Amino acid sequence: MTYIVHGATGAQGSPVLAALTAKNHQTVAAARDVSVVDGRAVAVDYSSAESLARAYDGAEGVFVHLPIAPASDQIAFAKTIGKALKTAQPGRVVFSTSGYTVDDDDDGSTGPDTMIRELKASGVSYAVVEPRLFLENLLMPAVHNPVLAEGVLRYPLRENYATSWSSHLDIADVAVQLLTDTSVSGVISVGALPGLLGQDLADGFSTYYSKPVTFEAISPVAFGDLIIPVFGEAAATPVVDSYKYRQAQPHELIPETRSAQKLLGFQPRSVGQWLRDLRV
Repeated sequence: MTYIVHGATGAQGSPVLAALTAKNHQTVAAARDVSVVDGRAVAVDYSSAESLARAYDGAEGVFVHLPIAPASDQIAFAKTIGKALKTAQPGRVVFSTSGYTVDDDDDGSTGPDTMIRELKASGVSYAVVEPRLFLENLLMPAVHNPVLAEGVLRYPLRENYATSWSSHLDIADVAVQLLTDTSVSGVISVGALPGLLGQDLADGFSTYYSKPVTFEAISPVAFGDLIIPVFGEAAATPVVDSYKYRQAQPHELIPETRSAQKLLGFQPRSVGQWLRDLRV
């Protein structure tokens, strides 16, 4: 049985590929450039339903997430993937929203909302993994280096902003469970419950590094000043805007009713366990 993994050389797909391989499943990386893949790979083009359908044909399962792109491009990609799924009819599809919250009313206008509508219309068994913020954000040099040098975790969230953080490793574990067990479908939210505050994150780093670490809330604009030199203004601006939006929100918690804890019996890693598993 073969599983197709989109983005297998990236932050989200790579852990899924590794987790499937560790369980002795046959895997194929779906990539634009197969020359950068170590292992079995198939060339795909998000704008070509034909190339995607060929990759999906006969597959037991497909893990997919939308590439980082403008909303209009993500919507177009979602429609192309949906067309390919209708043609190829793989056994199972697991889609990660990559941190986007999906619209419960089925009329959202984002790429992930469009992807879910395409999944529903495809006739294929599917599940949607819906995380919030990724712990891997905390390993950006602009965030992680001050932890090591100063014992300070600076991040653009309020001290009292509870968040259902999760890691790419958590998403991979949930994705593999959903790919190989089709008894649970629909949207499964992944993240810590109860949510973690800034100092909870700092405490995890403190335990791992055996040194005091404190949390310091900074403004989204100040965060932008740190990441724009690394990512460029075009890439950093949407990130900064997302944290400006969060400033007006009460929290960022997954709903318990559709949590992986309730639906799958899955408990996301603590910050300390995540750091140990990564061996940072």
